[in-house]
Order: sequence, then structure tokens, then C-alpha cells
Amino acid sequence: MGCATGLDGAGAIMSGKLTGAGILTIALAVGLLIYYMQVYYYYETLPAEGEVVELTMTNGATAPIAADDIRAIDANSSPIRYRACFTTPLPLDVLSEAYLPYEAAEPLTAPSWFDCFDAQAIGAALEKGIARAFQGTKNITRGVDRVVAIFPDGRGYVWHQLNDCGEKTYDGTPIEDNCPPEVAE
Repeated sequence: MGCATGLDGAGAIMSGKLTGAGILTIALAVGLLIYYMQVYYYYETLPAEGEVVELTMTNGATAPIAADDIRAIDANSSPIRYRACFTTPLPLDVLSEAYLPYEAAEPLTAPSWFDCFDAQAIGAALEKGIARAFQGTKNITRGVDRVVAIFPDGRGYVWHQLNDCGEKTYDGTPIEDNCPPEVAE
């Protein structure tokens, strides 16, 4: 005589299928929730009237530039999630004479729904010398610079990127004395 399990072969298979389907459903729901939180939840659209595009002048001071049609997003979950798009009537040659360039500009991708900001196209234009990158605000928050790229036709883009101090902060390398102190919030 054998041991009775209460399930015949067909019942065990059906129970396994239901368990598998339940696990897959939960995994899919969690995956969708994580995707939503990364791409939509933390971001907020900033009001255009509160946004100003500033560049660092050759004397080290920051100053606003003429900027229209500003669209910006940010998230409180990370200091490098800020992105903005704008237009300016200022010619690149005038900007290049008065404001500091940003040598290591690497635009970070934006969520797909923020369709005015194409990091790959901006990066390619910077590499080819079509667009120019300027220092917006150095250490807008500790270890993070605001970078501004402007095209010859007046299209402009802004993002935050880690500077040398920021990269050392996040990778655990000892931080040098020339890095700004951490600000308590």
C-alpha cells in the first residue's frame, strides 16, 4: 500500500501550474512597479517661471542668460536627475567668450516621456563640436555640477553630472581637501 497524498497526478500538476502562475504574476507586478517608480514616480515637472539658466562667467561668478521655452524635470531621489530644455537667442561665439566651458560633459539619459531631451544626440553633437558645453553651476550640490549644452540654432539642454569629488564620494575613494564640505540637510 502506498502513501496517500490527497492529490492525484493531475491535481499535483494543476497545483504546480497555479503556483507557477502566481509567482509569475507577482514578479510581473513587482517589475512593473519598479519600472514605474524609476521612470515616472520620483520625477516632477518643474514650473517654467521658476527656472533660470545660469552659466559661470570667466571671472567665476554665475549669471543668468536669456532663456525661453524652458521645460524642466527633477526628482528628490537623486541629485543627478535634473534635466531641462530651453532656447536662447545668444550666439555660441558670444557665449564662448564670456562663459567657462565644461570639458567632461556627458549628458545623462532622461525618461522617455521627457522627449525634448535626447542624451545620445546631445552627446554626439558635443563630441563632433557642433554643440558646446558650459559650466552652469559648479557643485550645485556637493559633488554635482550643473552642465549646460547649447547648439548653434539656440537649442539648449541642462543636466546634473557628478564631478571628480562626487565620483570619489560615491565610489569610496578618499576625498581631497579641495572638495566642498558636506552640507547637513
